[in-house]
Amino acid sequence: MIVVMKVGSPEAEISRLTEEFTSWGLSPEKIVGKHKVVIGLVGETAAMDPLQIQECSNWIEQVLRVEQPFKRASREYRHGEASEVPISTPNGVVYIGEHHPIVTVAGPCSVENEEMIIETARRVKSAGAQFLRGGAYKPRTSPYAFQGHGESALGLLAAAREATGLGIITELMDAADLEPLAEVADVIQIGARNMQNFSLLKKVGAQDKPILLKRGMAATIEDWLMAAEYILAAGNPNVILCERGIRTFDRQYARNTLDLSAIPVLRTLTHLPIMIDPSHGTGRAEYVPAMAMASIAAGTDSLMIEVHPNPKKALSDGPQSLTPDLFDELMKNLAIVGKPLGRWVEQRQPVAV
Repeated sequence: MIVVMKVGSPEAEISRLTEEFTSWGLSPEKIVGKHKVVIGLVGETAAMDPLQIQECSNWIEQVLRVEQPFKRASREYRHGEASEVPISTPNGVVYIGEHHPIVTVAGPCSVENEEMIIETARRVKSAGAQFLRGGAYKPRTSPYAFQGHGESALGLLAAAREATGLGIITELMDAADLEPLAEVADVIQIGARNMQNFSLLKKVGAQDKPILLKRGMAATIEDWLMAAEYILAAGNPNVILCERGIRTFDRQYARNTLDLSAIPVLRTLTHLPIMIDPSHGTGRAEYVPAMAMASIAAGTDSLMIEVHPNPKKALSDGPQSLTPDLFDELMKNLAIVGKPLGRWVEQRQPVAV
C-alpha cells in the first residue's frame, strides 16, 4: 500500500504520519519523487481501509494498494516513477536509470592476470566504457572448468581500478567472500545461478553496495522481480536488473535466447533500472553488435559486453568475447543508435599509459 502526499506537504506532517503508521505495526518507507512524496506501507495491510488511512491527514492525496506480489520492486510503489541507481567510482558518481544516458560495462569473463586485465581496462575505457567487468569467482557448469583465481583476482581488479578510474563490477558466489569483494567492487553482481539463492540475496541486501541481479536461466519475469524484492526488503534500494538470456528449446545456433521483450515488460512492472548482456545472451561474438544495438532501440539503461585482448586464448567464454578493436567499432555504432533516442553522450576517454 502507498500513501501519496500532496505537492508541498510539510516535512513535519510526513514525519508525524510515519510515526503513526509505525505505531500500527507497519514499516513506512519515505519515497521522494520528482514532484511528490510517497510513503510506502509494508506489513499487514490487507484488512486496512484506504479511506480510513486517507482521513489521517488533509495532506494525503490518495491511498493505493500495490496489487503485485513484488511490492518494493513494483512501479506502483513509486507511484509510476522510475528509480535511479547512483554508483560511486573513482571518476565520480555514475547514474544508471531510465532518465540517464546509457552506461556501458565491458571486460573479460574472468580475470586471468594483471597485464591482461589492466590492458583490457585501458582499452574499454578509451572506447567509452564506465565500468570494468571481470570475474574473480566463476560459477561453471563443469567442476573441471576454470573457476577463477578467487581473492587474488580481486587485487588485480583493484589495480585496474586504480590505473583507469573505472568502476568495478564482479560476481559474488558465496556470502563468506562478501567483505573482501565489497572492498573492491563498486557494484556486486549476483549471477544467474544464484538469482534464487535467498540467503545470499538477504546478505547483499543488508549492505549498501549496489547490486546487479542477473536473471536466472529458467526464471520468469515474476521470479526475477521477487528475487529483487528480497534485496529491497533487506534494506538495499539500489538494484539493477540484468537480462542475460534464458534457456529455450533451441541451443544449436546461440547459447541462450536473449529476451529483449523483457525491457518493455519490465518498464510497466518495475521502477528498477535495466541492463542487457548480449554476450551471454547469444554466446557468439558475431551476434553481439546486432543485439546490443537492438537493446538500445528497445530501451535498455545499460549494456554489459565481454571484451578480451585475445578471445581464442581466453580461459572462459572466449567465443562470445569481442576484441578491443571490435569493441571500439561497436561503441561508435551504438552512438549512432543511442543519440537520436537521447540516451547517448560521447564517452570516449583518453587513458594515461
